[in-house]
Amino acid sequence: MFEAEDIRKWRDRDVVDREGRKIGTLESIYVDTATDKPAFATVTVGMPTRRRLVFVPLGGATVSPHYLKVTYPRDLVREAPSIGTDDVLPAKQEEAVFTHYDLSYQPGTGGERRLARP
Repeated sequence: MFEAEDIRKWRDRDVVDREGRKIGTLESIYVDTATDKPAFATVTVGMPTRRRLVFVPLGGATVSPHYLKVTYPRDLVREAPSIGTDDVLPAKQEEAVFTHYDLSYQPGTGGERRLARP
């Protein structure tokens, strides 16, 4: 796994699924606010005139000199909740991102966001 502060080095690199099929390009990393560890990546997908950012968990992800490999299949990632290329994930949509990947979702004890961009 790579550290969140290293994202500048990885931005615009390919993101591939566990079979090596390209999903899109890495846009950003969201960290878990409880641990400050990278938790999700946003990946740019879609046609040039209809680009959007989808979320994919980073658990089990590996890096190579040319790409980031995630453990989820391309079709599942491309169907994930998305935002516009200039948007930020609204707090009330966080749970849908976790649910899409059958991951448990628990906001902070005071209702704080679970995901944040560093």
